[in-house]
Parts: sequence; C-alpha cells; structure tokens
Amino acid sequence: MDKFSYLSNIDPDKLDDLYNSYKSDPSSVDVSWQNFFKGFEFGLANFHKDKSGSILPEEFKVMNLILAYRQRGHLFTKTNPVRVRRKYSPTLDIENFGLTNSDLNTLFNAGIEIGIGKAKLQTILDHLKQTYCNTIGIEYMYIRIPEIVDWFKQKMEPVQNIPSFTGDEKLHILDKLSEAVLFEKFIHKKFQGQKRFSLEGCESLIPALDALIEAGSGSGAEEFIIGMAHRGRLNVLANILHKPYKNIFSEFEGNEYEDDYLLGDVKYHLGYSSETTTAKGKIIKLGVVPNPSHLEAVSPVAQGIARAKIDHDFNGDNSKVIPILIHGDASLAGQGIVYEVLQMSQLDGYKTGGTIHVVINNQIGFTTNYLDARSSIYCTDVGKTIHTPIIHVNADDVEAVVYVIQLAVEFRQKFKKDIFIDMLGYRKYGHNESDEPRYTQPLLYKIIETHPNPEEIYIRKLISEGYAVKSREAEIEAELNSILEERLDEAKKIKKGNITAFLEQKWQHISRAVADDFLISPETGICKETILELTSKITTLPENKQFFRKIVKLMTDRKEMVETAGTVDWAMAEHLAYASLLNQGFSVRISGQDVERGTFSHRHAVLKMEDSEEEFIPLKNTEQEKARFEIYNSLLSEYGVLGFEYGYAMVLPDVLTIWEAQFGDFFNGAQIIIDQYISSAEDKWKVMNGLVMLLPHSYEGQGPEHSSGRIERFLVLCAKNNIQLANCTTPASFFHILRRQLLRKFRKPLVIFTPKSLLRHPACISPVDELVSGKFEEIIDDKDANPQEITKLVFCSGKIFYELLEEKKNKNIKNVALVRIEQLYPFPIDHYNTIVQKYPKALDHLWVQEEPENMGAWSYFLRLFKAKKFRLIARPPSGSPATGSSKFHLQQQRKLIEKTFEECDCERVCSECKIICIEKPNAI
Repeated sequence: MDKFSYLSNIDPDKLDDLYNSYKSDPSSVDVSWQNFFKGFEFGLANFHKDKSGSILPEEFKVMNLILAYRQRGHLFTKTNPVRVRRKYSPTLDIENFGLTNSDLNTLFNAGIEIGIGKAKLQTILDHLKQTYCNTIGIEYMYIRIPEIVDWFKQKMEPVQNIPSFTGDEKLHILDKLSEAVLFEKFIHKKFQGQKRFSLEGCESLIPALDALIEAGSGSGAEEFIIGMAHRGRLNVLANILHKPYKNIFSEFEGNEYEDDYLLGDVKYHLGYSSETTTAKGKIIKLGVVPNPSHLEAVSPVAQGIARAKIDHDFNGDNSKVIPILIHGDASLAGQGIVYEVLQMSQLDGYKTGGTIHVVINNQIGFTTNYLDARSSIYCTDVGKTIHTPIIHVNADDVEAVVYVIQLAVEFRQKFKKDIFIDMLGYRKYGHNESDEPRYTQPLLYKIIETHPNPEEIYIRKLISEGYAVKSREAEIEAELNSILEERLDEAKKIKKGNITAFLEQKWQHISRAVADDFLISPETGICKETILELTSKITTLPENKQFFRKIVKLMTDRKEMVETAGTVDWAMAEHLAYASLLNQGFSVRISGQDVERGTFSHRHAVLKMEDSEEEFIPLKNTEQEKARFEIYNSLLSEYGVLGFEYGYAMVLPDVLTIWEAQFGDFFNGAQIIIDQYISSAEDKWKVMNGLVMLLPHSYEGQGPEHSSGRIERFLVLCAKNNIQLANCTTPASFFHILRRQLLRKFRKPLVIFTPKSLLRHPACISPVDELVSGKFEEIIDDKDANPQEITKLVFCSGKIFYELLEEKKNKNIKNVALVRIEQLYPFPIDHYNTIVQKYPKALDHLWVQEEPENMGAWSYFLRLFKAKKFRLIARPPSGSPATGSSKFHLQQQRKLIEKTFEECDCERVCSECKIICIEKPNAI
C-alpha cells in the first residue's frame, strides 16, 4: 500500500467531507478525486473481501496488472514483421505483480474493469494480451483527458482489438491490397533500375487509405488533403487518387514538357487533385500536395491547405476536411519541423481539427539503422509532446491496419485532435530501386528476401477462413496486368509531358503571368470619400470599453492625421490597404510572431482592454460579406508558420495572405520553404501562389541578427519573373503594392523588405492624395532634380534614401539626383532606361547600399548591367551582416553618406572608414 501513502497526509475528516460531496454531486470535487472515489466504490462493490469485509490484496495486484498492460503492453507486441523486438524490463510477467501460476485459475472481480466480469486470472491475461500485445499496440494512458482514455478502453477492450469485417469487406480489402502489390510488381518489371520509391513491404497503406476515406466520408468529411514524401507516392496517386496509369508511366519516359516555361520535377514529387465516388456513392475531393526531397517540408504546407479549405469552403467546419500526413519513420524522428507542426495543431490560428498521421515505418533511413536514427524508443514519440494517441500496428496484418485506421478516423472526428498510426513494415529494396541495401543491412535483408508480401499473407489467412480467393486473385491479376500493359502502350505514344496543376480549379480565373505583365502596375488608388469612411471605421473605439490611454490617443492621432493633416504614416497606410481590400470583398490573413501589435509597436491591429483579456479588432468594422480580417500571433516558428501560410495561399488566390518575420533575417529558419516552394514551385509543379512576406530590414545599429533581411539571398533565386522583391520607401508605395497583389490578374509571391525606424520617421509620410490616385511606382525619380544640373545619379533602395536626402538638403547639393528602386525584381529596366536618358549629363552612376559589398543588391546589379559602369558605395565585404557596436555602426553609416556625395575618380578602399568606393564593377 506504499503507493497510496499520500493519503496518510490528508485529514480523515477532510477526506470524509470530500467523499460526502462526491456522493451528493460528483462534479463538486476535482476530476482526480472523482476518479479516486469511483475506483473506491468499484472496489467496495466488486473486489474480493475477507471475513472482516476488507478487500483482498490480490484484487489490487490484478488491477495493477491491468493498468500495466494498458500503459506498457505496446512494448511487448507482435507488431514487427521482420525484426525481433528489443527486450524491455520489467516484463508483464505475473510474478512482477505478486501473482503466481497458482492464481491462474482463481476468479477475480477485477475482470469487471476490462468488461468481462468476474473471471479467472488466465482469462483476464488472455484478454489483455490479445488487446494490447498482439499485432496492435497502443499508447494512450499518458493522455490527460479522462474522456479520451475511457473512450479507447471502451473501443478496444470489449472487442480485444480484433477486427470484425464481413466477407464482402474482407474481399474489398484484398482487392485494394492486390492493386497495390501488382502495381509495384509491374513498374519494377517494366522500368528496371529507375527510381520509384516502392511501397513494397508496406502495401497495406493502400487499403488503409481507402478505408480512411470511406470512414471519413461516412462521418461527414468531403475533402482529404494528403502530405507525404516519396515512398509509396506513385501507388497512392494511382490507386487512391486514380491518376491515370498512362500518365504515371509517361513520366518514367522523361519527355520534354508541353509548356515551354516548365522545368518540371521527378515523378515522385508531383502533386495531384481529383474527385472520386465512395462505395456509398458520395463524391469527395482528394489531394496529394506536391513536395520536394526535403522530407517533412510538405507537412506545414498541407496543414495550411486544409485550414484554408475549412475557413473558406466550409465556413469553419473542420469535420469536412481531414488532413493526412504520411511520414517515413526516419524523417518523423529526425526533422524538427514535425514538432513545429504538432505545436501548431491546437492553436487558434492554425488548428485544422486534428491530423491523421500515418507512418510508413521501414525501420531504416537511407542506409541508417533505426538504432542510429533516434534516441527515443519509437519514431512517433514526438507525438507524446501534445498527448496524441499512438497506435503501432504490424503492416503484414492488413485487417489490423484497416481496423486501426477506422478507429483513428472516428477519434479524429469526435475529439478534433491528432492521432498517429505507426505501420511497421519493411523496405523490400534499397532507398531507391537501384540501391543495394545489403551493403549496410545484410542480416535484415536476408530476412526480407524470403519474407512473403502482405497480399500473400492475407490470401493464406482468407483461405484458412474458408474463402475461395486463390483462383479469384489469379483472374484479378491477369485482368489488372492486361490493363497496365495497355496503358503502358498508350504512354509510349505520348511525346510531350504535361503536369496537371495541383488545385487547378481554384486557379481557373487567374492568368499565368507573361513578361509584359510586369511592365506597368495597375491603378490601385481609392476615392477620397472611401478613405475618410474607412479611416473613421478603423479609428473609432466603442465608448463602453476601457482602453489604454495611449491606445485612445493613437487612434485619435491616426484619425486626425488623415482628416486634418491629409497625410498617412506607414501604419495607417497599411491599415487602409487592408481596409480597402476588405471593403472590396477580399479577405486578409496575417500571421507571424507578434504581428497583432507589431514587433515595433506600430501596427496595433488587435487592441486589448486595460483591465481584461478582451480584444477589439478595428479592421473587422470594414469586413464585407464573406470578406474576413484575421490576424494571429504565431508560435515561435518560422519554418512551420511560413510553410502553413504558403499552403493557405495556395488554395486562396483571392485572399491577401501575409507572413511577417519578427526581424528580416529570421526567415533563415524557413529557408527550405523559400527555396523549395516559394521561388520554384511554379517552374517545378505548375503551382502559382500569391503569398506576401514582410521582412523588416535596415541598418540601425541593432547588431548582426536585427539588421538584414538578406536581400542577396532572394535575388540569387530570382529568374523568369518567379517572385517579386520590393523595398518600399513611402507609405503610399506600401499601400499600392499590397493592393496590387490582389488587383492584378495574376499571382506571384511577393517579398517586401519593410522598415523599422521609418515607421516613425517624420519624413516618411505620404499625402492622402497619393492613395487616391496612382499606382505602385517600381522606381521613384528625384522630383526635385533639374536634369540639366545633374552630373551624378545615385541609385538606392530603402531607408538609406532618407539619410542621403537629408545630406543633400543640408548641403544644398544640386548636381546629384537620388533615384529609389522600389522594386528590385522583376527589375523595371524600361523605367530605369527612361530615367537614365532624362539625365544626359550624369556620367557618374552610383549604387549605394547599407549592406556589405558581398550582400545586398550589388552582386545582382553586376549581373543585371554587366558592362555598365557603376560605382559602389557600401560597407566592406563581411561574413557577418552588421557590427554589434553602435558607435562603429554610426561611423560607417556616416561615411556611407559622405562617400556618396564626394567626388571620386579612382578605385580605392578607405582604410580609415572601411567603406568601399569602386569605379568599375569588374575590378572587384
């Protein structure tokens, strides 16, 4: 009874009071006491008692045994088809619970706890072993929601986790399993040596997904979004999404593409969308998201896609869309993005009503043994961080796999939480089909070589149950092989490859951009009356709410700024951009770290009451029917959140979807999403996207990590008008570029390097009139310059302009024109040429940047203009973006300004200030 020694610390009278309260109203005591008293009363009513009425200790021993099977039975299962399980201690032997073989025939009332009534210990043991230690193992007892724990007990223990399917259901499972096995065999035979990332060893995935879709649609789901890596992808596309066989076979030929601009991708990266009809006649939508070789990068993207559909297609009903993430065991355990995605799963801005995670567990990475691939016992242990149930199942037992997947669907729809299915199988060949696995896993592959596939195992099982399936399967195999041969012949006649764009229907009204589309921006102004009306709506606070005095003043100042002064600052221009889009029926979604207030306390889109947690969002006053404004402070994640927002924007071309970094260079943590999706998805997968990234950028002495948005990294990725890069210098410019993003007939990802100090700079304001008429200006000319007086053209971008302008005015410099490049890419070459021609006497052309020479836009300018003569004013090359010394920063910044206006006709580096001044770019 040492386990219950804590009870000795409580006052007996207090315990009596608690028990009396429980008897009169169970909800009046804490849940933990409810459970305690429930068990106490159960024991009083059912346990063995001696002559004095005391409960016999043996009953407690059996109860401890039952608890141990529930908690640790998964460690002693038959879930591994090709390996002997590791040994764990203590075991579940009855001796470890103070019981002996002499107790096996003793009747125990503890059997009532598992639903079998008073029973012999042997019967209780058999029941527990079948439920928790056969081909299914489950981890769920650590979950802190009693309702979930009880639900699993009630679902599993009465049926002992034994699947119960009708004859027709079993034959259907066999048919889907046969499709999976025969498809892999056919491809292996016809495309020898080609990579396909075979599903062989885990073919049970196909009947499992089929069952998931049937069960999900039966519970109200209408769409299923699948994110997965390579293994088994072709099989899923063929046998779940019904992508035509001939199209898949054609992709093995490696033909050129019909679309000249398309570079394409390997066949096992491609996405696909389809509609299909379930066995019960319900039409449902399926989608496999395109993905790169960066394993698990697709996970947040798939979640964003699911959330977008839930929000806009089903009015927030997350039972209608089920996200499915199919993982490899090595990537699940090794990739941190998995943890980020799990932490998003219950957050208001990112939850999708629960994800069904299916692990294709090959028990090996590329060549790495699972013992070298993780420190945790299971690859799924990361799921325990958010208390998800985890079911382990032997992939050779296809009925068990289908059974647990159906259980997972029911759980997801009921509790709206994630669940993991760890499907333990093997990989028949190497990492790819031309790889030799015996080099690194000789013993394992001796076992695999002679191991029957899941179809063969299931056929034997059905024959043993009396089903005549041998001849039936031979007929099905002959028929399917005939169909596959025909489709292969058709595929060979296809001369040009084609990629069907993922979610193509969502983008039917959006044009694919051509070069001429970037020559001029559309008109994006709004009428003065609308500006005044929207200003009133977003600056008027409800009188019955208690706001901070500073917030009240801020809103008053914003209103007066527009109505009285006729100007806008950065924050007000941003709000008016969102408000005007909402007013036109477009939704706006923003997320990122601290975006509600804004990292630099400029936005204040969400206002808190002074004495409560109540929130007020002024922009919601401008929402129109179906046009919503949503803004969410994110978890401290860049990779996961940027991937999520990219997926969200992939579904909704008519929603302004924005991710903002806390500081510009924080996007470093999400570089994979930028490289593999944002910059290249259209070239690879024919997928368009209109995501906006806001990256605060400029040098203000805040150190290396708070200065640079790494403009150079984005410019390296630019080609064929794939993305847009801007570094705006006025509130009006920011206003127009945000509106332009939705008012154009096409979509491209947009990266805006936003300011910090300029948010409150007295010169960084725009007249309201610039919001009324006009459009985004890719280049802003020096409106005060006299072309006949100008001998030097200074090109710059961003904050440095205001420092140069101040110097020019202070020294009354007349021969220098300051030209701002607002859009770095696609570079407005025609506008640039027009400006250069305007100043015929300006033979000295400078590019001035705050960044070191090897960073910023300079290298891009060298590539862009090649032989043209530019002088560079910049910090010297550096491995770090900026200094951590505020004094040295100011010294460098001052020298940048001085060197810009200094006459210079030589090539030199000033040793004192370390500012580069170069006449000829090819001298670098």
